[in-house]
Amino acid sequence: MMSDTYCPDCKKNTEVVCDHAAGDTVCSECGLVLEARSIDETSEWRTFADDSGDHDPNRVGGPVNPLLGDAALSTVISRATNGANVDMSLTRLQNRGGDPDRALVLAFKTISSMADRLSLVTTIKDRASEIYKRLEDQKCTRGRNLEALVAGCIYIACRQESKPRTCQLEICSIVAGATKKEIGRAKEFIVKQLKVEMGTSMEMGTIHAGDYLVSVLGNKKRRFCSILGMSNEEVKAVQETVQKAGNFDIRRSPISIAAAIIFMITQLSESKKPLRDISLATTVAEGTIKNAYKDLYPHATKIIPEWYSKERDLKNLSSPKS
Repeated sequence: MMSDTYCPDCKKNTEVVCDHAAGDTVCSECGLVLEARSIDETSEWRTFADDSGDHDPNRVGGPVNPLLGDAALSTVISRATNGANVDMSLTRLQNRGGDPDRALVLAFKTISSMADRLSLVTTIKDRASEIYKRLEDQKCTRGRNLEALVAGCIYIACRQESKPRTCQLEICSIVAGATKKEIGRAKEFIVKQLKVEMGTSMEMGTIHAGDYLVSVLGNKKRRFCSILGMSNEEVKAVQETVQKAGNFDIRRSPISIAAAIIFMITQLSESKKPLRDISLATTVAEGTIKNAYKDLYPHATKIIPEWYSKERDLKNLSSPKS
């Protein structure tokens, strides 16, 4: 494998040869060994199906995890399928020593599983794991619902990475062992504990109404417009309306603004969506949507795109009741 690295003998960047078998990095011009016995920390993939019938290609485990005490490089002795006595004795010796990171490993596996079900990116998984590790360092996780804590960490991580997820519609859908109220309490507990640790309020990130509209590329989790089966033209109109609405002082939550704009746009289309359906899709109460719609209605001519409204009569918008 060839790459460019600075060579102290050549006094310049030269092409180097990486010999992974010997672990050496050698300058291609002068032959100087720039690095010896380097360790490849990535997984080594190889199939042993012809030897043992084992279809697991993972030979040496996963990469380094800096959040664990041993960086995930410790040896774990598993039981053999034939139940050999020597394997059982080694397993008992291992269990006798205990694993201080056992609870963390379980939490990280739970975070990974929930994040995969929400189709979240790796950065959000890592952020959620980091938040849980900080809680574990404070010794405040014992006796608390693990799934609720993990769900709270994922919710906060999504907020901080500007990829918010709704608690009732999305977070609760992937948690079986905790209710919405328990997740809410866990979220407040996490924020409180981290505030004590940092001495200041934790940055939660800013939520925009547009974050709830459509699925991100590669994200299988459906968002509001997808759930309602809106056309591409309607989705584009909703997105532009949300963007323009940000120029006005609409003192409503982003999720209620998104729901109200969806209601506004669908009134001008042929496939009018009942308020009840929008409420179910967005988990926003009908009364809350009506109040947000009332605040948006005076600005309708300025926020609805001209290309969408010019062929439609804005008089078709229902007047909000005072």
